[in-house]
Amino acid sequence: MNWILVGATAAGLLFTWWARFHLGALWSDLVVMKAGHQVVDTGPYGLVRHPIYSGLIFGVVATALQKRTGVALLAVAVVTMALSAKARREERFLRKELGEDAYDAYARKTPMLVPFVQL
Repeated sequence: MNWILVGATAAGLLFTWWARFHLGALWSDLVVMKAGHQVVDTGPYGLVRHPIYSGLIFGVVATALQKRTGVALLAVAVVTMALSAKARREERFLRKELGEDAYDAYARKTPMLVPFVQL
């Protein structure tokens, strides 16, 4: 079971890296407008609107399942809440900067953090 969870953690991190490289020059650790900014809805961004955060959360969950401690479960809660809050802040920014119509069309067809689960 441990190797499966190690693989799941690695899969989450690989998904994160795929998303980061797919975003290319539009990536930033800060919420900022870049030259040529547009809605990216291909690659991992066709599965979820925030694949970097999804991959990180998935990796943390897999690690917590492997560790099976209260601290690990607390880490899942903290990381999930923090990244969800940042995702919501980014979405408000993108709606304002790119236009509600463009971003809302993307948001209607693409789940926020969990593939195939529209909340």
